[in-house]
Amino acid sequence: MVPGRTPSSRAVALTRLRRLSRSRGGLVTFGVVIGLLAALGITLFGLGSVNHALATSNASAWLFSSTKGEVARVNGETGKVDTRFKVVDAQGHVIQVSQSDRYLMLRDLTTGKVSSLDLATLQISATTQTTAGLGVTLALSGDAAFIVDAVQGVLRQLDPIALTPMGEPLRFPPGVLGGTFDGAGTLWLVVPSEGTVVGVHPAPAHPSPGAAVNPTVVRTVPVADPDHDLSMSTLGAGVAVLDSTAGTLTTVQGDQPRVLKIPLAGVGTLPPGQSSGDSLPVTVVDSRHVYVVNGNHVGDFAVPGNGGAVAPAVAFAGRFYVADNSAGTVYELDANGALMNTINIPGAGGQLELTIRGEHLFINAPNSSSARVVDNHHRVKVVDKYANNILGADPPQVPPPAPPKPPTVGPPSAPGKVNATAGNATVHLTWSPANPNGSPVTKYVVEGDGKLHEVGANQRSVDIAGLTNGQTYTFTVYAVNAKGTGPKRAANPVMPSSDVPAPPVSVTAKENKDGTVTITWPAADTLGRHPVVRYDLTQVSAGASAPLNSATGTTYTVPAGQLTYGTQYAFTVTAINDKGGASKPSPLSNTVVPYTLPGAPRNLQPVPVDAKGTISVAWQPAANNGRPVTSYQVTAGSQTQTVSGATSIQFAGFPDNAPVPVTVKAVNLAGTGPAANTTATTIGPPTLTAGQAGAQGYNAINVPFTTNNHGGATTCSISLNGGGAVGIGCNGGQVGGLWPGNTYNFTVTATNRAGSARFSGSVATPAMNGTVICPNNVNGYCSSGIWTYRTPTQSGTAVRALPVGRAFRAECWTSGGNVNASPWGAKNTNVWIRFTGNGTEYFPWAWTRLDGGDNFRALPGC
Repeated sequence: MVPGRTPSSRAVALTRLRRLSRSRGGLVTFGVVIGLLAALGITLFGLGSVNHALATSNASAWLFSSTKGEVARVNGETGKVDTRFKVVDAQGHVIQVSQSDRYLMLRDLTTGKVSSLDLATLQISATTQTTAGLGVTLALSGDAAFIVDAVQGVLRQLDPIALTPMGEPLRFPPGVLGGTFDGAGTLWLVVPSEGTVVGVHPAPAHPSPGAAVNPTVVRTVPVADPDHDLSMSTLGAGVAVLDSTAGTLTTVQGDQPRVLKIPLAGVGTLPPGQSSGDSLPVTVVDSRHVYVVNGNHVGDFAVPGNGGAVAPAVAFAGRFYVADNSAGTVYELDANGALMNTINIPGAGGQLELTIRGEHLFINAPNSSSARVVDNHHRVKVVDKYANNILGADPPQVPPPAPPKPPTVGPPSAPGKVNATAGNATVHLTWSPANPNGSPVTKYVVEGDGKLHEVGANQRSVDIAGLTNGQTYTFTVYAVNAKGTGPKRAANPVMPSSDVPAPPVSVTAKENKDGTVTITWPAADTLGRHPVVRYDLTQVSAGASAPLNSATGTTYTVPAGQLTYGTQYAFTVTAINDKGGASKPSPLSNTVVPYTLPGAPRNLQPVPVDAKGTISVAWQPAANNGRPVTSYQVTAGSQTQTVSGATSIQFAGFPDNAPVPVTVKAVNLAGTGPAANTTATTIGPPTLTAGQAGAQGYNAINVPFTTNNHGGATTCSISLNGGGAVGIGCNGGQVGGLWPGNTYNFTVTATNRAGSARFSGSVATPAMNGTVICPNNVNGYCSSGIWTYRTPTQSGTAVRALPVGRAFRAECWTSGGNVNASPWGAKNTNVWIRFTGNGTEYFPWAWTRLDGGDNFRALPGC
């Protein structure tokens, strides 16, 4: 059983922080913030008054956003950002975030700069410089901080406040792995070249007189044969080490390590950092397969999806969370592999980072504005790291790559050329990788001295000792994957001898702007024996070493692209004499980080901008290829500007509705990289296309038209008969409130920031007729007709009688004498209708039926 975290001093620290917060009134004062900014060159984007001091706890986590170059503290209970910092010159960089209850440490992989923020005092304590690139990591627990140089094998403790060294560094063979604290405060790292895991106790932060001031190695445990592929994860009090070459998991807890066989079908990986809970997941990332170790039981399941490799599974609250970076998805699975939830982060744009802080799992997408928080009941909160749009919107998102086509799967091929060099009772073997044929190589097997030597898939070299000088050996190497064993490849025959040269006394490496690395060394001492005819070079990176090449002189230049840009490397050189005798390896060289021109900016796109003669473009940061991108050269038409600290720009001064070609190039120490290209178009004045206008009943007209706004925000209006303009939709519409029997001359105008367009027309509304009615002609009352009058009253002068059924053109209505025609089925009303017949005449609406629904108010008042 793999235990969870054990109690530590975090609760005590958190209590102290809360007391500090209450004693300060729960506010981050302006003066404190100014001191903070001055210390580190970090800009704070606040959300108003912060409710408590910047002391963090297990309920919060600091998450980095590469696109904006900022770090935000996310409250796990609310899923909200309560504090946010702009890290100067970090836009587009990769940042390692290490956090404890009191401290936040940031390492910029692109520049190597390390910064420490004391969260209890709200002060930036210090900054220090490390070698840039992958290969150096930070470890932080309580008051102990370490920098782990995996390539050089150096472990150095730092004062977490001043970032100054504490005591002497600990030195191990090159190419170590890990450097992570367990829950009891022991730092563990793996030495693959020795097959051991090492536990280190930090020196006390405030030693008493006479106490030790150096970190100390408290335990060294063999966990594998040398040169196997290893990975590690710390536990509540101890460490677990996976040997993918042998297929074993060793847990170091208490006095006796325990070894369990794991039926791996590929190279497995343990979760990074510290694991919690009773179950430990082992992930074969290339085949999307997870093995779950609980005590002596090993279960397994496949991760959903059809994409490529996944990230190592992380155990949290009885479930397993597996990130599929290419899909921007995290799968939540139970112990049997049943899919419980799929957490999608649209536009994640790259790697997803999973961090456990107390009872919360934080899922960060550094290349986007989004994150997620999962509580211990597996409820998911969406986090907007750019809440309130303080820093603006995201740049265009990079679409996820298409899933790779499934490869043909089979046993691996034979390794590439196998080279053997003999030393004093030793042989050094190197080889090129085998073709995995669709299933990752899990190990290489070496034969030739009567023994089997298993070597990790990432190593590709081995030193075989205990041989007999003067005896000829021919070694063979073959690769193994989940589908079987590949064919053997034989090395050249060699004869160990004591007649070997001395190794070169030093090696110097220098990275060049063209992407190459130059390695130099002094000529080896032949010790008065046979001349040296060549030198064999080995590259060392974090957790791996591999043959590089051979040279006949004392310098070698690694071709551009052969080493991974942005990754740390060091080198050893072995001298070979004319009898094939090999020296011991030289001392390790200095560490270098290969670099070259930056890549093209990603996903360059025009951004709509509502301004005359203006264009805007935005992009995602270019791959820096080993050195920071310092600026972008942007050319739009004939204009060129340099952009620093941003990934968007506007240009002005172009004609209306004009396409403008735009190129963007990234610049780093190596020079100017390739261009990304797009075309942005300025807005133009709108154009209008008129439709057929017509009356809409008696009181409205319909004016249809279409508008091409040419990219500008456009408003439309209409004026009638020279009157004031009123708004109308830019696809046309109705204009109401009109009167029957009128001609309306209209003008439609469309306007945006680039100009206006208009067209005119004319529409006549139909005349409204009134018809004389007498629904019930009782006793022939209506037979002689109904009278019209000169004024709207029956007391006035009668003009004439209109027969029932006579129609007349109604002009307007007015109030007058009441007429009660209800006994004859008509109306009782004082409304009169005016029309022109024998001069101006008024007719009672009581005896009238108006067209269109008999609504007198559809007429204007007289």
